[in-house]
Amino acid sequence: MKKSSSGKRGLNYGTVPLTQLPKGRKGKHHRLVSDILADLSALRRGSALKVPFSKLKGEKLTNVRSAINRATRSRGLNVTTSTDEENIYIWKK
Repeated sequence: MKKSSSGKRGLNYGTVPLTQLPKGRKGKHHRLVSDILADLSALRRGSALKVPFSKLKGEKLTNVRSAINRATRSRGLNVTTSTDEENIYIWKK
């Protein structure tokens, strides 16, 4: 840390008022998860979403599944996922 002329240690980095900070985090899975959440809200009972792995755009399935889990829990949705060789399936419990 640098000392100022008053002898106090100054900050190493700049500051920003909290009112200027972004209000949310848009991670790299934001668009995909938003689309899945929108589809889940319109999903009929007894049905599951079928999302082909090709739609994951090279992202690891575990990371996408975690992102879905975080998003649904924060919204109070209770969902289950399953996979086969080509798709991830998501449905409401």
